Amino acid sequence: MRRTLVIRQVILLLLCSLPVVGVVWSSWFAERHGCTLNEAGVHPCVVNGHDWGPELGAAFLSGLLGLITLPLGALLLVTLGLTLALPPLIRRLRRLR
Repeated sequence: MRRTLVIRQVILLLLCSLPVVGVVWSSWFAERHGCTLNEAGVHPCVVNGHDWGPELGAAFLSGLLGLITLPLGALLLVTLGLTLALPPLIRRLRRLR
């Protein structure tokens, strides 16, 4: 039970950090290929005959979703810490009585 709870919360924490991964990847890709990337709009970025502009723009703007998911991830991290720390603490306090 406890192990599955930890696994679920770690997976949710990873999902909460995905918008940041999109921003890092799109910034790296655009910089490496000399493309313009900003919030103003989609700019053409042709690499090997394929225009990556829309994908880069979407991945870069997904970082705004991080304004919601990162605080949720922090809340999950606090919940995970409390879930793991409170039961042993309660048992120890009961033993002292």
